[in-house]
Amino acid sequence: MDRIAAPAVAAAGPEESIARQDSTVTIVAFVGLAAALVLLFPFPPVLDYANHYARIWLLSGGIGEQPFPEIYAVDWNRTFTNVGIDVLATWLGPLVGADRLARALLFLAIVLPPLGAIGLHRALFGGRHHWQTAMLSLSWCATMIGGFINFQIGLGMALFFACVDLLLQRRNPALVFAWRLAAALLLTVMHLFALGFYMAIVCGLEFSWRIDIVRSKAGLMRLAGRLALALGACVLPPLALYLHTAALPNAGGNGLGLAWNDGIILIVLNLLSAITTYVPVVDVVLVLPLILICTRAVGAGDIRIHAGLAVAACGLLLLSCVSPRHMLGTGWISWRFPIMTALVAMAMVCPFANLTRRQALLLALIINLAVFGRTGWIGWNWWLAQKDVAAVETVLKKVPAGAAVLPLGHEPETVSDLAHSNRHFAWGLDTFRHLPTLAVPFSHAFVPTLFTAKGKQPLSVLPPRSEIAVPEGNLLSIGVLSCPAMMQEYRNFTPYISDWRRRFDFVLVANADIPDRYVGTLMPAGLTLVEDAGFAKLYAIDKAMPAEPLSIPAGCARA
Repeated sequence: MDRIAAPAVAAAGPEESIARQDSTVTIVAFVGLAAALVLLFPFPPVLDYANHYARIWLLSGGIGEQPFPEIYAVDWNRTFTNVGIDVLATWLGPLVGADRLARALLFLAIVLPPLGAIGLHRALFGGRHHWQTAMLSLSWCATMIGGFINFQIGLGMALFFACVDLLLQRRNPALVFAWRLAAALLLTVMHLFALGFYMAIVCGLEFSWRIDIVRSKAGLMRLAGRLALALGACVLPPLALYLHTAALPNAGGNGLGLAWNDGIILIVLNLLSAITTYVPVVDVVLVLPLILICTRAVGAGDIRIHAGLAVAACGLLLLSCVSPRHMLGTGWISWRFPIMTALVAMAMVCPFANLTRRQALLLALIINLAVFGRTGWIGWNWWLAQKDVAAVETVLKKVPAGAAVLPLGHEPETVSDLAHSNRHFAWGLDTFRHLPTLAVPFSHAFVPTLFTAKGKQPLSVLPPRSEIAVPEGNLLSIGVLSCPAMMQEYRNFTPYISDWRRRFDFVLVANADIPDRYVGTLMPAGLTLVEDAGFAKLYAIDKAMPAEPLSIPAGCARA
């Protein structure tokens, strides 16, 4: 194979012969460690996971238990993409149980993307290079800690499908076209962005190893034809599904709803989402050795690069910088591209393939310390979060079946407290936002923030509960109950807080052991404390009290 850069291997004596690298043992160890984390910590501080868990439980059979037949319905015509885990919950959930399935899906979301990148790297470069271990570090990123499970699994599927595509490229064109149709269909069902990722990788692989293909007019025309066929095969399945269902995210909502990363600082922070977990400084420190390995390899001339994937990585990097942060009722769109860029970038290079035994051992040591140190950091935060989960489970035991629970939280003054580093990720976003949705499987109660977005989930809310349900919701500050101006601001997109005394039976407050920045621990009159578990508190609502607060706290002025 041709390469952009290839080292000149100097003659070495017997004692300095090129060492044979093997990353298999460390990869297996990492997969085992990831499995142990998932088994030990049933509800880790992964933002969307608890909400997904509740939906998986309903689709696995829970929707048939009272009172849910009168609250939820399943309509597969609501969407054609982003439903991979929903399909599996419907098919496999009744057989294996919702808890086992949810944990298995979380495990796949962690390990599939780096394992797919490793598989593609081995297909391109051959061998089991230590650099492949470094790719495991990309298991932990903002989209993973954000709980984008369909997206994460889709990234891994796209990389593995690209490995198959690489094997088929020189075979019968009809076979390749049929394979790409099938791959595109599966990826569309899992997540539309996964299909886009697959298309980018396939285009890079079609581009081939050398960049000088663009210098030949005939070669350029052949390349254009191959790319057109590849993209055509990938576009047909989502187009056919869209024409059948005609349901996009935010259907019937407020238009495109665009929000941008409109500044250099925001763009840089967005790019860092490829490695960011709970404390960005810790992530950068633990990833820096892997970056230095590449820079040293370039300086030493011991690096090989796939030109086509380099072009694909540059395209994904550009999208990382110019894509909107939010659009069509979907949040953090711009987060999706940096992790795609990082996976392709690590798969396209092979640094330090020619090392002596001593050098190879040093390289393996540095990479393993970085990867397993990062995984240990994740494990520490997951362990810290378990007492918070236990607190939520404790208060939910006091909620009777059929009750309506209003989820709120204490918004802290600062999120830099390392003692509670598990409670926030990326740049101050909370990880506990969706823990109250566990009231659905644990208490058989209604929570208004279960994921039911048209265009993204098949689950819908039936009247009259639909009047106070939102397709995707945040955890508002308790100040919203006492501050009329704050309630007015949030009322348009969280309609369930209007007339909340009449509509709900309980208020569940998360992050309750840290004072709220607006009202401290003050709750409005007419709320009776039922259970105080530290992190979580449960209040019963007196429906006879007036809707408006009797007095406005001074802290409301800050809100």
